[in-house]
Amino acid sequence: MTLIFPGFWRRFVSLLYEFLILLAVIFIASFIFHLIFRDANSFYFIPLYQFYLLIIMGYYFIWFWTHGGQTLAMQTWKIRVVTVDGNTLDKRKAITRYLIAVIGIMLFGIGILWALIDRDHQFLHDRLAGTRIIRIEN
Repeated sequence: MTLIFPGFWRRFVSLLYEFLILLAVIFIASFIFHLIFRDANSFYFIPLYQFYLLIIMGYYFIWFWTHGGQTLAMQTWKIRVVTVDGNTLDKRKAITRYLIAVIGIMLFGIGILWALIDRDHQFLHDRLAGTRIIRIEN
């Protein structure tokens, strides 16, 4: 099986679309959090709220990556995340990819910008987690 790798711009536009979907997920999760904790603006709730959102986003990505390898945005742009062997991600690899991606994005987006200088145009979290993004041909 020959793997076809999408270009940087296809992956980048998919990330923008993913951001919009993630905003909706965060909005719903935030609404639920604020229903449960009425005084969520207290200083001790802020770290709890941030951790909660990190878990919710992680669950979103990890579930989709381990169940078909595609989030909703990836389905639209016909790309899939797989291991370097071309297999579906297991939970451990998906969690590793998610955590490295979060760190790379928190460091001024270096994990995404890495693709501009990488010889295979991979994101840093894909390179470190042993995953690849492939293009799906119909």
